[in-house]
This record gives sequence, structure tokens and C-alpha cells, in this order.
Amino acid sequence: MNSEEIRDYFASTTEAHPEKSQAIAAIETLIEFIKKDQSETIHGLLESLKLCMKVVKDASSSSTSVQSGCELFVRFITLLARSLLEDKDFQKSKQVMVERGMTYLKRVELSRGKIAQLCKPFIRDGTTLLIHSFSRVVLETLKLAAQSQIRFTVYVTESRPDDSGKTMVESLEAANIPCTLILDAAVGYIMERVDIVLVGAEGIVESGGIINKIGSYSVALAAHASNKPFYVLSESFKFVRLYPLKQEDTPNIHTYDMTTGDRQTSHPVVDYTPPAYITLLFTDLGILTPSAVSDQLISLYV
Repeated sequence: MNSEEIRDYFASTTEAHPEKSQAIAAIETLIEFIKKDQSETIHGLLESLKLCMKVVKDASSSSTSVQSGCELFVRFITLLARSLLEDKDFQKSKQVMVERGMTYLKRVELSRGKIAQLCKPFIRDGTTLLIHSFSRVVLETLKLAAQSQIRFTVYVTESRPDDSGKTMVESLEAANIPCTLILDAAVGYIMERVDIVLVGAEGIVESGGIINKIGSYSVALAAHASNKPFYVLSESFKFVRLYPLKQEDTPNIHTYDMTTGDRQTSHPVVDYTPPAYITLLFTDLGILTPSAVSDQLISLYV
């Protein structure tokens, strides 16, 4: 597969299955690439796989989660790298990698269900929630809570500039979950009515903080000032080896342009929320405090 074919496959997978995160679509693309790659050695295949990862990452709008998902995928399929390199039957070794890749894919596809089950007990009758932007794992959690006959209401930020909050409201309304769309600027005003805040994440970094849709940090600050719990729901394949110390350290590969008068400026699409403002992280590895994230990262990557 050349670069154009990789981009087309990734795009078609994303469009055909909008319920899938871009990281999972990226993993499916890598598996398809391995099947079709013409390399004659494991070393050559792994080098080609690196180029494929770069193409997919550049083509995605969630570059942080795609980066971490791809890195963990490659680590998982090459855990037996030494035995693979020693095996003289390249096709057999390649098939083992594909099989391990499919095993990893099945594992990550079950992540949301596990997270929803862990978080559901924290949503009780009469709870008022605030969520920011659109998050598939948050949506699945709220659907599960509603199916369990738990009565709650939701405020959703509009999440400019792409208005992804409106997409979230449409999804919640389709599931008959009471919700209200609010201005991003209204977060501080509405916080006194809120019991808990739920957000997703594009990446969980080594400090236990998160990289997520722009505005997440502002929501966390408002929740902290009002003494409201700020919960993060995220799959473990979004654990990424980054250690931002300030907002400028976030990997804003993608930006949006805004025209003011005769000037055009670029703005980031994600921001960094430090661990001090996060109460708990709900992952398929369990419920974690921010300080426990570094240990999990070590176990995943080392």
C-alpha cells in the first residue's frame, strides 16, 4: 500500500464506522497494511510500518490518540520480535503478527464497555452532569446508565469551533437522555448546578494529566473552584509517552484558522489539563488516580 492507499483506507474506515474512534480505525489500517506489505524481512516490514503510522497520524484529526494507539499496537505485535526474527519462515512470522494484531484490536474494542461499567455506579438518581464536547466513551457510559433506569440530566458545552457538543446532544436525545446545550462561556455559571463533570480524552500523559478538546482545561478549572469532581473516561490505548509542562507543550499538529478583520490566525484544537484538577480516571485497566498513571504507562510500554 502506498501513502495514498493508506490515507484512502483510513478515511473510508472512519467514514463507514463513525462510532469507532480514529485510533481504532488507525489500528485496522495498520493490520491491512501488514497483510498487503511486500517486504521480504521482518525488519523491512517494521520499517515500512513506521512510515504507515506517520501517514495515518498526519491524516487523522485526533493525532495524539492515533499516535499512542499505533505505538501500543506495534509493541503488542512485536512482543515476540526476537523469535520472529529467528524464524526463517517470513510468511509464518507475518501471519503471527496479523493474528496478534487482531487479538489487540478485539481487546481495545471492548474497552468502552468496561469503562462504562466502572463509571456507572458514580451516576446516581437525580445526578446532574456536565460534559464537554463529544466523547464516544462518555456517550456509551451515559447510555448504559439510562438503560439501568438511572434518572439524570446532562449539560453539554457547544464546544466551538466545530460545535461537536451539538453532535453529542443529538446522540443523547436519540437515546432519550435529558440534555441541554450550553455556551462554552457559560461553564462557570452552570457549575453550581452540576454534581459531576465527565470528559473523554485524546491522550493521557505521563503526569496523569490529559490532552483533550480545547476548553477542557477551562472546565476543569471551574470544577476545581466549585469543588466538583472532574472525571476522565478514556481507553488505555490513549496512554501516551508525553510530559507537557505547559499549554505550549501540547502536540497541536492540527489547528483551526480564525479571521479577525484583515488578519488570520491559527488556534489550537486541544489543550492540556494538569493532574491537579483531575479527580479520577476511568479506564479499561481500572479506576486510577492521576498519580497511578505513570506506573500503568511503564507496564504498557516497557
